[in-house]
Amino acid sequence: MKKEYEELYHHVEDDHWWFLGRRHLVHSLIRTAMPERSSSILEIGCSGGPLIHLLQADGYSDITGIDISVDAVNICHQNGMNRTFVMDAQNLSFDDCSYDLVIASDVLEHLENAQRALSEWRRVLKPGGCLIVFVPAFHFLWSAHDDVNHHYKRYGHKELRESLYKSGFIVNRSSFWNGLLFIPVALIRIFRKIITTQTSQTSYIRPTSRLVNKALYNWLCIENYFLMKGINFPVGISVMAVAEKSNIAPVTH
Repeated sequence: MKKEYEELYHHVEDDHWWFLGRRHLVHSLIRTAMPERSSSILEIGCSGGPLIHLLQADGYSDITGIDISVDAVNICHQNGMNRTFVMDAQNLSFDDCSYDLVIASDVLEHLENAQRALSEWRRVLKPGGCLIVFVPAFHFLWSAHDDVNHHYKRYGHKELRESLYKSGFIVNRSSFWNGLLFIPVALIRIFRKIITTQTSQTSYIRPTSRLVNKALYNWLCIENYFLMKGINFPVGISVMAVAEKSNIAPVTH
């Protein structure tokens, strides 16, 4: 991610509707997958630590975070989250079978060797441990936002599931997310591709007015409610999966 956009992300990630809505769903998924507050949790790509802070407030006490960004980890330390480390998500320094749960929200698309990363995440999970992963969906939605964020790819629903299977996971649940905004976002991005060469690079994450921010966050919370009731969405801007570490070794080539 470009430096100026990383600074923007850290500025808005606590209160922006997108981050709030995603954390709301991730938190709900964690409480379902790991109700015991003593569960050991690793967040890959912890950024400035807003999810760690939320989980700590909910009583989870055994949380570790990593991020490739020194600035992100410094923010965590400044806010008292000292079990956060600068580390490559494709090469973890933790022991085998260290964690009950691994969380990776919009991380996999940043990694050149996604299969290696998934195998690493599986390695540090305890037998039967859980992985919660979010990635951006549909390659045709590729935009300047992906370029700015140094994404390698966007994922299809089937592609994410296959990647998890190959890495030694059993997929218990997968769905698109942010389906309510899929049509307007898709139309806007397709229209922009038609009318511009996209030589300028910009991120779509921007501060919004309080009223708009609240409305969009509430919109996502409604969708999250149905997802937590077991209803999967056929389209969305992101894909999410909840997977379990299997006894079958990852596929190697």
